[in-house]
Amino acid sequence: MRELKCAFPKTIPVLTGYVFLGIIYGILMTTNGFPAWLPVLTALVIYTGSMEFLMVDILLSSFNPVSALGTALMIGARHIFYGISMLNKYRGTGKAKFYLIYTTSDETFALNYDAVIPHGCDRTKYYLAVSFLDQMYWVSGAALGAFFGSMITIPVQGLDFVMTAMFVSIFMNQWMKDRDELKKTAQASAAEDRKKISLQDWILRHAPELTGVAGSVFCLLIFGPDRFIVPSMIVILAILTLIRKPVEAVYDAAEEKDQEASVGEAAEEKHQKEADEMNQTEAVHEAAEEERI
Repeated sequence: MRELKCAFPKTIPVLTGYVFLGIIYGILMTTNGFPAWLPVLTALVIYTGSMEFLMVDILLSSFNPVSALGTALMIGARHIFYGISMLNKYRGTGKAKFYLIYTTSDETFALNYDAVIPHGCDRTKYYLAVSFLDQMYWVSGAALGAFFGSMITIPVQGLDFVMTAMFVSIFMNQWMKDRDELKKTAQASAAEDRKKISLQDWILRHAPELTGVAGSVFCLLIFGPDRFIVPSMIVILAILTLIRKPVEAVYDAAEEKDQEASVGEAAEEKHQKEADEMNQTEAVHEAAEEERI
């Protein structure tokens, strides 16, 4: 499948993070006395990394379903904002939407939200490929940790930092992508004797990143490290809603340029292929004429 082949390179950072964390989760479950099949099943069915780690303590503690439900709702509250953000992206995906919603983890959301669909790939199938690969990475890591955890003797403390590093990598990738788009805008504006990017253009182009950092830092200072996630999501959503139209205008213009460039490259490639075929045909005809002579 072309979409699977195109999606795999984009999911390699998720592969490294999910497999490592999945292994830790599998080891944690088996070392606490749970059967080896349980972490694999929960990784496949629950598929919420942070909640699965907390579930180890929940299963070991006394039965309290209300507390477990409250914890799950609090941990998963951020997915409400993911769903709102993906309304336009997942529109028109048909029955595949149910699986896309189910597999919208933090990393899958980041990849699909920022995805530029490669030329020749079906949009729905591409989103499905990213979602499926990410889920399989997590399940595979949990399986490795569950079945081979007893063989691992190295300390595993601190390995969960790989997820933080991955989010920093995704953030920097988005920042550099927006920076490159600004450079393209500057080059296009050079003909109009406007070589410098205005401060307003710079802010609008980097608005999602700046809003995320500023909103998170603000709520961290106000609510503290244990309670800042949900308030920061609300603040970020409110700010992005207020500035949605100008920011979308900037991104839509850039997306149209990318699509035009993609179509142009495809047309050039097709033209080159036709020219090569024509040259080959002429060479065959010339060889046939020489043989006749």
